[in-house]
Amino acid sequence: MTSSSAETVHLAVYDTFADWETGYATAHLTQNGYTVRTVGLSREPVTTMGGLRVQPDLTLDELRSQDSALLILTGAAGWDTGETLAPFARAARTFLDAGVPVAAICGATAGLAREGLLDDRAHTSAVSFYLAATGYAGGERYVEVDAVTDPGADGTGRLITAGPTEPVAFAREVFGLLGVYDAKKLDAWYRLFHDSDASAYEVLQGE
Repeated sequence: MTSSSAETVHLAVYDTFADWETGYATAHLTQNGYTVRTVGLSREPVTTMGGLRVQPDLTLDELRSQDSALLILTGAAGWDTGETLAPFARAARTFLDAGVPVAAICGATAGLAREGLLDDRAHTSAVSFYLAATGYAGGERYVEVDAVTDPGADGTGRLITAGPTEPVAFAREVFGLLGVYDAKKLDAWYRLFHDSDASAYEVLQGE
């Protein structure tokens, strides 16, 4: 059975993509009824930064925003070494223009900056000067937080950004955006996985 767009999250995959940056998000989305489908430039396998080989489920040319609840972009060497990954930033523009959210972490934020997608949106990244080096015009909208969700405006989609050391905060924003957990459980989930607060487990179990 094919999942509906409301249940399908698309994860962009490319050589050296930082697999740890979305592990929390994709694992818990899958456990909560979502299907995660991988998207590559082609259907050829890619190798993650951790050395894992991933076979894309579909190509970027086959990706349609109306079939997705969210597009996730991770860091990778290619974001800062040429234009290889620029098509993924253009896909993010298509998603946002269609009102479908995008979540970007680490080097993917630089790709979005180069595409002009951070000029008018609240955002964060590794450090402000990393994005400043792209020459983008959004420096005044940079926020010094672990992860941030810009609400979008005028029919555009919401945008999550985070730095490379914040996969748990990144996942928290994803869950909040998609309504995976209510506010109480979302706070408990974050305390459990970010702070190792064992008492939060009982909240997650509904006790």
